[in-house]
Amino acid sequence: MSHSEHHIERNSLSYGIEKNVEVLAQKCYQCGKCSAGCPVADQMDFPPSMVMRLLQTEIPANDEKILRSNSIWLCVTCEMCLSRCPMEIDIPSMMDYLRQKSRSEKKVNKQAKNIIAFHKSFLNSIRWTGRLFELGLILDYKRQSLNLTQDVTLAPKMITRGKLHLFPNMVKDMGHLARIFRKTSNSSK
Repeated sequence: MSHSEHHIERNSLSYGIEKNVEVLAQKCYQCGKCSAGCPVADQMDFPPSMVMRLLQTEIPANDEKILRSNSIWLCVTCEMCLSRCPMEIDIPSMMDYLRQKSRSEKKVNKQAKNIIAFHKSFLNSIRWTGRLFELGLILDYKRQSLNLTQDVTLAPKMITRGKLHLFPNMVKDMGHLARIFRKTSNSSK
């Protein structure tokens, strides 16, 4: 059956990916180049080629495995898989969609807690200062993740060497930034 003849189940994860990010899992012919080039594949429960295969089956239990996997959270969106894929399948965009779907359906893998805490802390830093404020990011991440003592001995050295600033540099138009955050948070609901 050719790709154009394949009928995608409307309630499958594969269908949602096709409609929302225009990525067709059915185009994958399982060459494995995405997994071979992925710098974090060895830490994933399902490497990228396996995620693609699970999507192709359109079996609800496999869709569930993907949404509850740690793999979708470990993807660093480096695009190595995309650059190696002979079919030019945009796996990084697909992984972004899968993370959003996993969160909206409350199926986030427990091991992804610190990754999500880091993402939130990074965005909070941008939201409140307009740019990355490293010390604020670190403190917010430690508060959210409860990894309070991890790397604590590095802070004094970094401050004395000028690598960590005690106060943030603020952007001038914080109102514009607030509008961007409002617009993106409204569109993601």
